[in-house]
Amino acid sequence: MESIVKEPKTTQKINLIDGHFTSSEAADIINSVLNVKINFHKLNRLSITEGNATDTCEYDSGRIDELLHEQIKAKEFFAQARLQGKKLKMSSTIHISVED
Repeated sequence: MESIVKEPKTTQKINLIDGHFTSSEAADIINSVLNVKINFHKLNRLSITEGNATDTCEYDSGRIDELLHEQIKAKEFFAQARLQGKKLKMSSTIHISVED
């Protein structure tokens, strides 16, 4: 009996957001996603320096700063849409692939 070897999956796609939302709903979704990413980077920064008394605590906070800036831009965008009484369509797909 011959066995069939199944190739391991090397890509994954997650359909994270797909639909129509009020500006308040969209703002809640985007702020939640951005806050999770910001907290991820803050915790990563903390774990790198934790327990090392000689660490100068120098860490590139560039990504955190970028995400905070995006949060401000999003807030302005959603406020404008809210004032105009517009609904918003959002979609977001995460593509993941295995690298060697």
